Amino acid sequence: MLVQVILKSKASTGVVTVKPDASVAEAAKVMSDNRFGTVVVSGDGETPDGILSERDIVRELAKVGSGCLDRPVSSYMTRDLVTCTSQSNVGEILQQMTDGRFRHMPVVEDGKLIGIVTLGDAVKAQLSQVAMEKDALQDMIMGH
Repeated sequence: MLVQVILKSKASTGVVTVKPDASVAEAAKVMSDNRFGTVVVSGDGETPDGILSERDIVRELAKVGSGCLDRPVSSYMTRDLVTCTSQSNVGEILQQMTDGRFRHMPVVEDGKLIGIVTLGDAVKAQLSQVAMEKDALQDMIMGH
């Protein structure tokens, strides 16, 4: 199964981004308002510069306290993004997320952000595929 299947099943409202100079508090509000666990950081709204997660914010709160909320997102975002394309294999990105211990992967085509795939999206897609294969095998066995 390809990532494009997941993207087609998701609402196509685009990817919510924040600018690198936005404060961590602003990014946290965007995540809270949209019920996201992460937000892509982009200066132009199209090219991903980084990603900021709830975990990133919590770690900094524990280290330096609430002062981090006034700092720019660029201070804490992950810059070395692992991305995929719409033609990436869901099983492979699931493995990358598991190995890298992250739950969100931006989908990029020609340098432009076109979506984001979560660990939950990938697991759901894999389970759906396994269920379809099971049904097909049962039908073959039963002679249908």
